[in-house]
Amino acid sequence: FFLPVVAAVRAQVQQEPFLETTEGTGINISCSHPNKQMEDFIHFYRHLPGRGPEHLAGTSRRSKDLLEMAEHLWMSEDRQSSALWLDRPRRGDAAVYYCALGD
Repeated sequence: FFLPVVAAVRAQVQQEPFLETTEGTGINISCSHPNKQMEDFIHFYRHLPGRGPEHLAGTSRRSKDLLEMAEHLWMSEDRQSSALWLDRPRRGDAAVYYCALGD
């Protein structure tokens, strides 16, 4: 199945436009944010068809602390990239995944 990925509108965030995996095969949804400021949060959202966006994981302000799905969110030491790991995706996980950078 396919996992469309869309970068959030804020221009400093870049993602692969499209990812594909098979059911049960883990996948990384990566996000590049080279202009991330120390005070910026980084968040990942999933938008399933016919539903509103769902917050999956994020970082807290000015620290490397991770919120919610912490074991599934990775951030580089220089904080310029991050990735959300989907461990065993199923067909029901096919959605648009957003990476967002903000206050």
